[in-house]
Amino acid sequence: MNINVGSTDRMLRIIAGIIIIGLGIYYQSWWGVIGLIPLITGLFRVCPLYKMLGMNTCKR
Repeated sequence: MNINVGSTDRMLRIIAGIIIIGLGIYYQSWWGVIGLIPLITGLFRVCPLYKMLGMNTCKR
């Protein structure tokens, strides 16, 4: 798969994912599982939604 998530976008996704997961744990809610989406896309630098929309924030 081609990388389509740039470095700034990547850091924001990882931070947002960790915060969402943390809030889910704190409030004992399953909504924290949603935080896995930005966390995984940030770690692997591939966003399927960006691919479908033809977007790319990577500066290669």
